[in-house]
Amino acid sequence: MTLAAPSIVLGGLRAAATPYLFFTGKGGVGKTSTSSAVAVALADVGRKVLLVSTDPASNLDEVLGAEAGQEPAPVPGAPRLYAMNIDPAAAAAQYREKVVGPYRAALPASAVAQIEEQLSGACTVEIAAFNEFVALLTDPQIAAQFDHVVFDTAPTGHTIRLLSLPAAWSDFLITNPGGASCIGPLAELGAQQQRYAQAMEALADPARTTVVLVTRPDTGPLEEAGRTASELRALGIGHQRLVINGVFTAARQDDPLAVAWQRRGEEALAQPPSGLAGITEVDRVPLLAVPPVGLCALRAMLAPQTAAEPLTVTHAQGEETTGLGPLMDEITDGSSSGLVMTMGKGGVGKTTVAAAVAADLARRGHPVTLTTTDPAAHVERIAGAGSENLRITRIDPAAETAAYTAAVLAQAGASLDEDALRLMAEDLDSPCTEEIAVFYAFARTVAEAADRFVVVDTAPTGHTLLLLDASRGYQRQLSQQTGQTPPSEAMELLNRLTDPDYTRILLVTLPEATPVHEAAALQADLNRAGIKPFAWVVNQSLAVASPIDPLLAAKADAERRYLTEVTTEHAERTVVLPWTAAPPIGTQRLLDLAAGIQ
Repeated sequence: MTLAAPSIVLGGLRAAATPYLFFTGKGGVGKTSTSSAVAVALADVGRKVLLVSTDPASNLDEVLGAEAGQEPAPVPGAPRLYAMNIDPAAAAAQYREKVVGPYRAALPASAVAQIEEQLSGACTVEIAAFNEFVALLTDPQIAAQFDHVVFDTAPTGHTIRLLSLPAAWSDFLITNPGGASCIGPLAELGAQQQRYAQAMEALADPARTTVVLVTRPDTGPLEEAGRTASELRALGIGHQRLVINGVFTAARQDDPLAVAWQRRGEEALAQPPSGLAGITEVDRVPLLAVPPVGLCALRAMLAPQTAAEPLTVTHAQGEETTGLGPLMDEITDGSSSGLVMTMGKGGVGKTTVAAAVAADLARRGHPVTLTTTDPAAHVERIAGAGSENLRITRIDPAAETAAYTAAVLAQAGASLDEDALRLMAEDLDSPCTEEIAVFYAFARTVAEAADRFVVVDTAPTGHTLLLLDASRGYQRQLSQQTGQTPPSEAMELLNRLTDPDYTRILLVTLPEATPVHEAAALQADLNRAGIKPFAWVVNQSLAVASPIDPLLAAKADAERRYLTEVTTEHAERTVVLPWTAAPPIGTQRLLDLAAGIQ
């Protein structure tokens, strides 16, 4: 397969659409805009379409320009198109009530409260949202009512976990058919097994389902798409199509930034990862001057693209601080330890910013640990192997689960007989255990910042909030599962995260509508939890890079309103990092980025 070869702009996907279209890819590659554009296009040719978001941090409302609720609702301006959001929190609340409701009149209030506590973990949220997803795939009324159901999914790592849930829970039910788990009575879960099997059968049927891997002409997203393609094939989901979003051709060869942008894309497409080798259906979407928001812009994504016309561009002058220097001076002022966390929407460059912060701290002579909680992040590729002052780690869910299970069995199981020990081992085999183990590892990592600087690259917005919100529930759940007091690191987590002298949150965004508005929503959520962000980092800005290529110059001008919005409405401290001609990979380029050098 030659990824650089020309192909139809999403028209091929529209013509070959199966009843179920499942869009996935690394955060920030354009899954929502691409899936929405295809859904609008299908509706425009007379098909009845349901567009569904399964992302906890969905921005479907903003892209469509219409509110999508928990039930299918018509989209104004697009006859035959309906949209809905699967809200994980709302789904979990409904799931809890379904489990707890029958017991309210029969059990004491204290017993009902205990059941509700048991259902307070993030795993409950995950399985409840998955049940909603499964219901759409297996509901005969949905199949009869709509010609196509288009799923806009969460970023890659969590989508893979979502699709792995049926097999994981089926294995658990086989070995532990009775009793209860962190998601309630297993009889309730067992009743879903047939629907889970039907859902996986639908996903694996090439006549019914197409998985659309959305990527960009960039090494990281392409590698992620290759890994996803392989992992989905291992799950039996093999009918895959590739969409390369944001393909750019320079109109001005005298603009070094434009030439570098085009060259970087061409080089990435010339060496696709092996996981994409079996995909023969490829659609390309050109880079757009303004991210597609609203039905007109979405329809334009499928319209024939014309060459950029020469533009006369006047760059508005801003007063942005470029580079991380002022933030780093403040973070290190009189301190040699602390926690720095990068948060934001998937694809905004949290990993890069975290790596740049860690590299700058190490350059200043401080001992630093750089780690990630994102299952789809690639810290090592960006930051390199580390240095004398910089240690690079990651929270590996499989390793953490194995270590946690062994510790619980050794500690809590020491006084148990053989049968009781076997029951405990079966309980620990639950997929919920992974969530607890990752939470504990996160708490332990946060605790290390008492003695050194720890920089954490977090998972995309929605899942980071689930992790933080789960802290109270997991403290209880750890106690229930082990019969002992949770580790001190877990008990102290919320106190540390809400201490502004201990924790600095950097909200990372792009100078575009959706990333800025999602970062603002994240800031509001954090404030409600008592966590105040330290600063905003606006990443990959063209406005401070001053391109002269007409398309890039138009994109730069479009950024101004969002840069102004950040500085005047949302952030106490703001720094802007420029789009760089060379990818910010490796220590020196990360230090250049931190210094604001293009």
